Amino acid sequence: MINKLVEGIKKTEAPIVVGLDPTMKLIPKFIMDKAIKEHGETLDAAGAAIWEYNKGLVDAIAGLVPAVKPQIAMYEQFGIPGLVAYDKTVKYCKEKGLVVIGDIKRGDIGSTSTAYAIGHLGSVKIGNTVCRGFDEDFATVNPYLGSDGVNPFIDVCKEEKKGLFILVKTSNPSSGEFQDQLIGDKTLYHLVGEKVAEWADTHMGDDYSYIGAVVGATYPEIGKIMREVMPKSYILVPGYGAQGGKGKDLVHFFNKDGLGAIVNSSRGIIGAYQQEKYASFGEEGYADAAIAAVKDMKADIQSALK
Repeated sequence: MINKLVEGIKKTEAPIVVGLDPTMKLIPKFIMDKAIKEHGETLDAAGAAIWEYNKGLVDAIAGLVPAVKPQIAMYEQFGIPGLVAYDKTVKYCKEKGLVVIGDIKRGDIGSTSTAYAIGHLGSVKIGNTVCRGFDEDFATVNPYLGSDGVNPFIDVCKEEKKGLFILVKTSNPSSGEFQDQLIGDKTLYHLVGEKVAEWADTHMGDDYSYIGAVVGATYPEIGKIMREVMPKSYILVPGYGAQGGKGKDLVHFFNKDGLGAIVNSSRGIIGAYQQEKYASFGEEGYADAAIAAVKDMKADIQSALK
């Protein structure tokens, strides 16, 4: 699957992943009103609205970007109807040829970690039938529990030719409370990066590993260091746009070939119609506003990499 991701980035010339992170504030009123009319003020209405909203976005951006990243918590808050919308979204994105990164940030040990991995990346056998759960292409993983928590995911990934993005240095302001702590003469995030590099060697694609890392755009100097520490890993870079990251901050996340990183933007794209810059599209033109935001982000990144 890493080969498909790299091919998609080359084809679109857009190292961009769109975060499909729906909230009630982002869903246009006309979509929410329709769902409430059909389902009442219920979780079913929320699920229906999320699905309609996502479908419009996916129809708009498919072909412009190689990948999407639905954050499962944004769906879980609406219970089972939310998870149904998540499942439908994942399947629809794959039908459209998009690589799906399930932003699930799971981390546990033993049989529990294996169950998470199977549920999101693998399959189970029911009688004589092989059944798949959410079936994303990649998943984000929290490595805090060490190899006991990560190896079950890697085992499933090897069977399925799928991949992981392991949290190394996250974009949030308080990440340093733990991640920046010194252990000997190295920070914790540096040690995690070295471990990711080890894991990467165990599951390689053609040029890059199926085992990637998450390093926030809000820490460009750290991105430069981690690029050297993890030469074979793709870096998923959150924090662009709404969290303050700009194209010029991203240069060091990429290798000299212009590959090696994929940058995430969530509400900066899916909620673009609410921004002054794209307000002329109106809420009914939310998908067209998303297209414009993707194109602007692409131009910003390309300009920085030249």
